[in-house]
Amino acid sequence: MSNNTYLKIARDSIRSHFDGSIVDKNSIIQQYPQMSTPKATFVTLTMHGQLRGCIGSLIAHRPFIDDLISNAQSAAFEDPRFSPLTFEEFNKIKIEISLLTEPQLVDYSDGVDLKSKIHPNYDGIIIRLGNHQATFLPQVWEELSDFESFFAHLGMKAGIGSDPLSYHPEVYTYQVEKIKED
Repeated sequence: MSNNTYLKIARDSIRSHFDGSIVDKNSIIQQYPQMSTPKATFVTLTMHGQLRGCIGSLIAHRPFIDDLISNAQSAAFEDPRFSPLTFEEFNKIKIEISLLTEPQLVDYSDGVDLKSKIHPNYDGIIIRLGNHQATFLPQVWEELSDFESFFAHLGMKAGIGSDPLSYHPEVYTYQVEKIKED
Protein backbone atom coordinates (compact mmCIF):
# COMPACT_ATOMS: atom_id res chain seq x y z
CA MET A 1 0.00 0.00 0.00
CA SER A 2 1.49 3.33 -0.98
CA ASN A 3 1.80 6.36 1.24
CA ASN A 4 -0.28 8.27 -1.29
CA THR A 5 -3.18 5.92 -0.55
CA TYR A 6 -3.07 6.85 3.15
CA LEU A 7 -3.00 10.54 2.25
CA LYS A 8 -5.90 10.10 -0.19
CA ILE A 9 -8.00 8.37 2.48
CA ALA A 10 -7.31 11.22 4.93
CA ARG A 11 -8.08 13.92 2.36
CA ASP A 12 -11.22 12.13 1.13
CA SER A 13 -12.48 11.78 4.70
CA ILE A 14 -12.13 15.55 5.23
CA ARG A 15 -13.68 16.29 1.81
CA SER A 16 -16.71 14.13 2.74
CA HIS A 17 -17.64 16.76 5.34
CA PHE A 18 -18.08 19.30 2.55
CA ASP A 19 -19.59 17.28 -0.29
CA GLY A 20 -21.43 14.48 1.53
CA SER A 21 -19.37 11.76 -0.15
CA ILE A 22 -18.61 8.54 1.72
CA VAL A 23 -15.24 6.87 2.09
CA ASP A 24 -15.87 3.27 1.03
CA LYS A 25 -14.12 1.51 3.91
CA ASN A 26 -15.16 -1.97 2.78
CA SER A 27 -13.58 -1.68 -0.67
CA ILE A 28 -10.41 -0.20 0.86
CA ILE A 29 -10.17 -3.11 3.32
CA GLN A 30 -10.80 -5.61 0.50
CA GLN A 31 -7.92 -4.09 -1.45
CA TYR A 32 -5.70 -3.49 1.59
CA PRO A 33 -6.53 -6.02 4.36
CA GLN A 34 -3.92 -4.46 6.71
CA MET A 35 -6.29 -1.48 7.06
CA SER A 36 -8.53 -3.68 9.25
CA THR A 37 -5.83 -4.28 11.90
CA PRO A 38 -5.57 -1.87 14.85
CA LYS A 39 -3.14 1.03 14.35
CA ALA A 40 -2.56 4.31 16.20
CA THR A 41 -2.32 7.39 14.00
CA PHE A 42 -2.01 11.15 14.28
CA VAL A 43 -3.16 13.46 11.52
CA THR A 44 -1.55 16.89 11.37
CA LEU A 45 -2.86 19.65 9.12
CA THR A 46 -0.75 22.67 8.19
CA MET A 47 -1.54 25.72 6.11
CA HIS A 48 1.23 27.99 4.85
CA GLY A 49 3.63 26.09 7.12
CA GLN A 50 1.59 26.78 10.26
CA LEU A 51 -0.27 24.20 12.37
CA ARG A 52 -3.98 24.10 11.47
CA GLY A 53 -5.06 21.00 13.40
CA CYS A 54 -3.60 17.87 14.97
CA ILE A 55 -5.53 14.99 16.50
CA GLY A 56 -4.53 11.40 17.06
CA SER A 57 -4.51 8.19 19.01
CA LEU A 58 -1.66 7.07 21.25
CA ILE A 59 -2.79 3.46 21.50
CA ALA A 60 -4.02 1.21 18.69
CA HIS A 61 -7.64 0.67 19.77
CA ARG A 62 -9.57 0.46 16.49
CA PRO A 63 -8.98 -0.63 12.89
CA PHE A 64 -6.38 1.44 11.03
CA ILE A 65 -8.97 2.68 8.49
CA ASP A 66 -11.29 3.92 11.26
CA ASP A 67 -8.46 5.58 13.20
CA LEU A 68 -7.18 7.37 10.09
CA ILE A 69 -10.62 8.60 8.99
CA SER A 70 -11.65 9.70 12.48
CA ASN A 71 -8.39 11.51 13.22
CA ALA A 72 -8.36 13.28 9.84
CA GLN A 73 -11.90 14.55 10.40
CA SER A 74 -11.17 15.49 14.01
CA ALA A 75 -7.98 17.37 13.06
CA ALA A 76 -10.00 19.35 10.51
CA PHE A 77 -13.14 20.03 12.49
CA GLU A 78 -12.69 19.26 16.20
CA ASP A 79 -9.25 20.45 17.32
CA PRO A 80 -10.23 22.83 20.15
CA ARG A 81 -7.32 25.14 19.36
CA PHE A 82 -8.80 26.07 15.97
CA SER A 83 -12.11 26.90 14.36
CA PRO A 84 -13.43 24.17 12.05
CA LEU A 85 -11.72 24.00 8.67
CA THR A 86 -13.53 25.87 5.90
CA PHE A 87 -13.89 24.66 2.33
CA GLU A 88 -11.63 27.51 1.18
CA GLU A 89 -8.92 26.30 3.57
CA PHE A 90 -9.40 22.66 2.53
CA ASN A 91 -7.66 23.27 -0.80
CA LYS A 92 -4.72 24.99 0.94
CA ILE A 93 -3.93 22.49 3.71
CA LYS A 94 -1.13 19.95 3.70
CA ILE A 95 -1.71 16.64 5.45
CA GLU A 96 0.84 14.69 7.46
CA ILE A 97 0.06 11.27 8.89
CA SER A 98 2.10 9.75 11.70
CA LEU A 99 1.86 5.98 12.23
CA LEU A 100 2.80 5.29 15.85
CA THR A 101 4.60 2.35 17.39
CA GLU A 102 3.33 1.04 20.73
CA PRO A 103 4.44 3.37 23.57
CA GLN A 104 7.14 1.97 25.88
CA LEU A 105 7.44 2.97 29.54
CA VAL A 106 10.85 4.46 30.36
CA ASP A 107 12.38 3.47 33.69
CA TYR A 108 14.33 6.48 35.00
CA SER A 109 15.62 7.77 38.33
CA ASP A 110 15.83 11.51 37.65
CA GLY A 111 16.00 14.08 34.86
CA VAL A 112 19.65 13.38 34.08
CA ASP A 113 18.97 9.66 33.78
CA LEU A 114 15.90 10.30 31.63
CA LYS A 115 17.84 12.64 29.35
CA SER A 116 20.34 9.84 28.67
CA LYS A 117 17.46 7.55 27.57
CA ILE A 118 15.63 9.96 25.26
CA HIS A 119 16.52 10.26 21.57
CA PRO A 120 15.64 13.76 20.27
CA ASN A 121 14.17 13.87 16.74
CA TYR A 122 13.39 10.15 17.02
CA ASP A 123 11.27 9.63 20.14
CA GLY A 124 7.76 10.88 20.62
CA ILE A 125 7.09 11.43 24.31
CA ILE A 126 4.06 10.90 26.52
CA ILE A 127 4.06 12.13 30.11
CA ARG A 128 1.38 11.05 32.56
CA LEU A 129 0.79 12.14 36.14
CA GLY A 130 -2.54 11.20 37.70
CA ASN A 131 -5.24 12.51 35.37
CA HIS A 132 -2.79 14.75 33.51
CA GLN A 133 -1.33 13.53 30.24
CA ALA A 134 0.21 15.06 27.12
CA THR A 135 2.26 14.00 24.16
CA PHE A 136 4.55 15.55 21.60
CA LEU A 137 5.23 13.76 18.34
CA PRO A 138 8.92 13.37 17.40
CA GLN A 139 8.45 16.22 14.89
CA VAL A 140 8.11 18.68 17.81
CA TRP A 141 11.86 18.29 18.45
CA GLU A 142 12.34 20.42 15.30
CA GLU A 143 10.88 23.40 17.18
CA LEU A 144 11.88 22.52 20.76
CA SER A 145 15.27 21.00 20.12
CA ASP A 146 16.70 20.93 23.64
CA PHE A 147 15.56 18.45 26.28
CA GLU A 148 14.73 21.09 28.90
CA SER A 149 12.46 23.26 26.74
CA PHE A 150 10.83 20.17 25.19
CA PHE A 151 9.83 18.83 28.60
CA ALA A 152 8.90 22.30 29.94
CA HIS A 153 6.42 22.79 27.09
CA LEU A 154 5.17 19.22 27.40
CA GLY A 155 4.56 19.76 31.12
CA MET A 156 2.61 22.93 30.39
CA LYS A 157 0.54 21.08 27.79
CA ALA A 158 -0.21 18.37 30.36
CA GLY A 159 -1.23 20.98 32.94
CA ILE A 160 1.49 20.10 35.46
CA GLY A 161 3.74 23.11 34.98
CA SER A 162 7.04 23.86 33.32
CA ASP A 163 9.07 21.51 35.55
CA PRO A 164 7.15 18.26 35.10
CA LEU A 165 10.10 15.99 35.89
CA SER A 166 10.18 17.29 39.46
CA TYR A 167 6.96 15.25 39.96
CA HIS A 168 8.52 12.13 38.41
CA PRO A 169 5.67 11.45 35.95
CA GLU A 170 5.41 8.26 33.95
CA VAL A 171 7.28 8.79 30.68
CA TYR A 172 6.66 6.75 27.56
CA THR A 173 8.46 6.85 24.23
CA TYR A 174 7.23 5.87 20.80
CA GLN A 175 8.40 6.32 17.24
CA VAL A 176 6.51 7.30 14.10
CA GLU A 177 6.54 6.68 10.41
CA LYS A 178 5.78 10.05 8.79
CA ILE A 179 3.75 10.27 5.60
CA LYS A 180 3.55 13.80 4.25
CA GLU A 181 2.06 15.64 1.29
CA ASP A 182 4.57 17.61 -0.74
